[in-house]
Amino acid sequence: MKLVILDRDGTINEDSDDYVKSPEEWMPLPGALEAIARLNHAGWHVVVASNQSGLGRGLFDVSTLNAMHAKMHQMLAAVGGRVDAIFYCPHAPDEGCRCRKPEPGLFEQIGERYGLDLHGVPVVGDTARDVVAGAAAGCQPHLVLTGKGAAYRGRSLPDNFPKETQVHADLGAFADFLIARQAEAA
Repeated sequence: MKLVILDRDGTINEDSDDYVKSPEEWMPLPGALEAIARLNHAGWHVVVASNQSGLGRGLFDVSTLNAMHAKMHQMLAAVGGRVDAIFYCPHAPDEGCRCRKPEPGLFEQIGERYGLDLHGVPVVGDTARDVVAGAAAGCQPHLVLTGKGAAYRGRSLPDNFPKETQVHADLGAFADFLIARQAEAA
């Protein structure tokens, strides 16, 4: 099974320092949904791993989160794409859980659900915590320069990033990279 794990806020959709709290606030980044569709059409299964501490902070409830994800699924379907599953951490940062990135708990859940060793599975995010969590589970780290990742445009990555982190302008550029690498290996 060819699997890709994506962060949500700042990778697929616009991020907000005030949190994305409603379907109306959930807006895809330019080209991100089309990038997921291209990955799907190239045979990749896409799963989302996302910290959603807005739940633990009381900023929105699970039904609102589900409505945001329903909007994402509808918009993806309109461009011929899909996300197979969404794994999220509902905890606030001070709850000390194992599922909040940069801890690898969400990735362990994904591996268990799919019966996969995640070694070499690409993980894509816009922050160090996204790629650190994935790398801790054996994933191959990829940073996109969207969302919070925009701060690294034209700069070297700090030491808190895994050394093997690959950098892409956005999710579309990552999809192009992965599909081209797959074609070369064929």
